[in-house]
Amino acid sequence: MTDLDDFDRRLLALLRIDGRRSNADLAAEIGLSPSACLRRLRALEQSGVIRGYTAIVADPQDEGVVALVRITLEKQTEDYLRRFEAAVREHPEIDECYLMTGDVDYILRARAPTTAAYEQIHNGVLSRLPGVARIHSSIAIRDVLRQPDRRAAPRGPRPAPR
Repeated sequence: MTDLDDFDRRLLALLRIDGRRSNADLAAEIGLSPSACLRRLRALEQSGVIRGYTAIVADPQDEGVVALVRITLEKQTEDYLRRFEAAVREHPEIDECYLMTGDVDYILRARAPTTAAYEQIHNGVLSRLPGVARIHSSIAIRDVLRQPDRRAAPRGPRPAPR
C-alpha cells in the first residue's frame, strides 16, 4: 500500500501522536465510520506502513549506555550497502540504523548495559560488520528530549465521509 490518501495520512498523523487512541476516536477525528476507519488501519498494518506500536519508557535506569555510531564503508556500491544493512538487522544491540548523506555512510544507535558491554559490541559486532572502514562512537550522557513523532495531522477541510 503505497498510495496513501488524505484519510490515511490523517490517520497516521493521529497515531504518531497517540498510538493507543481508540478506533472510534480516530474515525470521528478523520471523518470516517468506525468500520471504514478500522479497515484502513488494518490495511496500513498489513501493508507494512504501520510496522508496530511502542511505549516510551521514562525510567533512565533501563537505558544503560546509548551510543550513536557513525560508520563509513570501504565502498558505497549497492552490494556493500545491501550486505551491511542485512548484517545490521541481525544484531538486536543495534536498534536504529540510518543511511546518510554527508561525511559518513550510516548512523546507528546501539544500547548496552555498561560501557564495558558497549566495548564488546564495538569489538565483536560493529567492527565485524561487512565493509566497515571506520567507526566513530559517541556515548550519550543523558536524555534531553525524546518524544514520539508529533508531526501534526494535515490541516484543512475534512474529506467527505465514505
